[in-house]
Amino acid sequence: MKPAAEFDIVVYGASGFTGQLVAEYLAAEYRGSDIKWAMAGRSLDKLASVRDAIGAPRDLPLIAADASDPASLKAMVDRTASVLTTVGPYQLYGTDLVAACAATGTDYLDLCGEPVWMRQMIEAHEAEARKSGARIVFSCGYDSLPFELGVWFLQEAARKQFGSAVARMKGRVRKMKGTFSGGTAASMKAIFAAAANDPSLIPMLRDPFVLTPGFTGPKQPPGNKPLFDEDLDMWVAPFVMANINTRNVHRSNFLLGFPYGKEFVYDEMMLAGPKDTGEATAKAIVAGNNKLGAQGGPKPGEGPSKEERESGHFDLLFVGFAPDGRQIRAAVTGDRDPGYGATSKMIAECAICLRRDTPDVPAGIWTPGVAMKDALIKRLVAHAGMTFRIEA
Repeated sequence: MKPAAEFDIVVYGASGFTGQLVAEYLAAEYRGSDIKWAMAGRSLDKLASVRDAIGAPRDLPLIAADASDPASLKAMVDRTASVLTTVGPYQLYGTDLVAACAATGTDYLDLCGEPVWMRQMIEAHEAEARKSGARIVFSCGYDSLPFELGVWFLQEAARKQFGSAVARMKGRVRKMKGTFSGGTAASMKAIFAAAANDPSLIPMLRDPFVLTPGFTGPKQPPGNKPLFDEDLDMWVAPFVMANINTRNVHRSNFLLGFPYGKEFVYDEMMLAGPKDTGEATAKAIVAGNNKLGAQGGPKPGEGPSKEERESGHFDLLFVGFAPDGRQIRAAVTGDRDPGYGATSKMIAECAICLRRDTPDVPAGIWTPGVAMKDALIKRLVAHAGMTFRIEA
């Protein structure tokens, strides 16, 4: 961990929609604490306006930094123990920041859902991060923290109940109210554009093990069309975030030394309804998914009202299957809309947990669940409106 720095956390992108929510959360939840933090972005004037709007202290430090100016990024990371960045798509605006953090031993946390870029960063910077002391943690928001950490939580319970982890698990979105963020839509567009410009990236996009360099596991369910799930007696539909979440789950297993086994199979889908009515709902979900990356969708910097964020929620079901047919189930829930309200709390708590609760996490490139495990669950339950529970 980087030695004493001027700041514990810098929120980079604090004048953007999601970045402002992160800053607002820190200002409210940790007012009067000893957490030393600052806001960073391209415009000091915009940052000052955000500081006033969220009711942060007037003396909260502001830092000018721009993704197109590597020197400004270097100056920023030199002042802080960790950088929390909401500036995406990361394949467009994150590469130089990851490089700066890896070079200086600065911890890095983001909301990335771009697996090919993440693989490129692993190959380019993991060795350097280990040498410098940097802990680089991707995917600290709705993609993929509640899924990756939910799988770990259920596997821990399976070990206690069955005596071993389960080799087959299903993740199912049971309920979800709220919108995907404009950043998620922009990332999807950037991924499609990159693949169109460089077709060699397409096999990486399709590879469930793109984030486990040197390891390829068993064939995984494609999850790309509606089907009737016999185990759950429900129709299920493709889940638009499964392509990043499943990759992060397999990376977690990889980083932990395969406690789920090298034959672990995991898929994610959305519950659509019972046999007699669910098929039509599943097809409607597919139609909605197809619109997410289309022109005219949400844009970065746009988002729902406070009332919409606070009325949102999510409920995720995880089902593990023992070889003898027994099942074990867990639920992970959140009390805000997933794309904004919940995500902003998740990444803020990840940054604080990494700095304060788990200082001994080794340097390298991590998933948040593997890095922080139970300490992170405790924080998310205590502060971020989330629950983790085993279901009967």
